[in-house]
Amino acid sequence: MAKDKKKGLVGEFKEFIMRGNVIDLAVGVIIGGAFGAVVSSLVDDVIMPVISLFTKGMDFSKLAIQINAETTLNYGNFISAIINFLIMALVIFLMVKAINKAQSIGKKEEPAVEEAPTTKVCPFCKSEIAIDATRCPHCTSEITE
Repeated sequence: MAKDKKKGLVGEFKEFIMRGNVIDLAVGVIIGGAFGAVVSSLVDDVIMPVISLFTKGMDFSKLAIQINAETTLNYGNFISAIINFLIMALVIFLMVKAINKAQSIGKKEEPAVEEAPTTKVCPFCKSEIAIDATRCPHCTSEITE
């Protein structure tokens, strides 16, 4: 306890930041940001132009409703953000599925071990009783099996 007090704020922070899961989280956030930029570019530069071919040249980023002289409701940007989200979710789903498949390939499937029964049926009243019972608790018959 006295040792923890000597560490101080800087020592505690250093211990916290050097934990493996904090570093993994930081790496994940950085890669996620870069991945988000790639997906945004895919949507904005590849998918949306193809969609605009089917919508007769409509540019989703320019879809807006004029509320008053200074304010517009840019719902086209929202549509692009939804498409970004769906593509990113699809890619993450496919990555997780592939990782799970790769992990299952390396694992040996263990044979199912059949557990020994813990109960049996009374031959007289057909009630379920403990496997080591010598007398049925329901009909009080003596069990000889």
